[in-house]
Amino acid sequence: MKRVVKVVLVVALIALVAIQFIRPEKNNGGYESVAVFETETKPTLKVAAILKENCYDCHSNQTQYPWYAEIEPFSLWLYDHIRVGKKHLNFSAWSDYSLKKKEHKLEELVEMVEKGEMPLQSYAILHGNISEDEKKLLLQWAGVARLRYKQQLEVSSIK
Repeated sequence: MKRVVKVVLVVALIALVAIQFIRPEKNNGGYESVAVFETETKPTLKVAAILKENCYDCHSNQTQYPWYAEIEPFSLWLYDHIRVGKKHLNFSAWSDYSLKKKEHKLEELVEMVEKGEMPLQSYAILHGNISEDEKKLLLQWAGVARLRYKQQLEVSSIK
C-alpha cells in the first residue's frame, strides 16, 4: 500500500512539473483597446476605475495577471475564465457590436451585477469585490449609457 501511494505521489509530482511547460497565450492587448467603449459610454473617472479593477481583466484584451498566473494549472484556469468572459462581453470589441447588441450587453451587465453574479465570486475572493456604493455607481452609469443606445435605436428605426 505504501509503495502504491509513493508511486502515485511521484507520478503526480512529475505531472505537476511537466504541466509547468504549458503556457497559454497572455491577454495583453493594452488598455487602448477599450478606448472606443469608454468614449461611447462616457464612464466617470470613478466608474472607469471600477471597470478597470473589476471587469477588464476578463472582459477586454488587457488582463493584469496575478502572481499565481505563472503556475500551472492556475494559468490554464485563468485563460479559460478570460476566454469565456470575452465570449460573453468584450469591451475591446465594442466597435464591432451593433447598436442593439451594445444596448443588450449593457442590459446583461446590469442584470449580472444586480444579481451578484459579476464579478465572479472566485475573482472577488482573490481580488476584492465591489462595494455597494461602487455597484450603485456602475449601475447608474450603465443605465444612462443604455438609455443613449435605446434612443439611438428609436431614432434609427424612425428613418
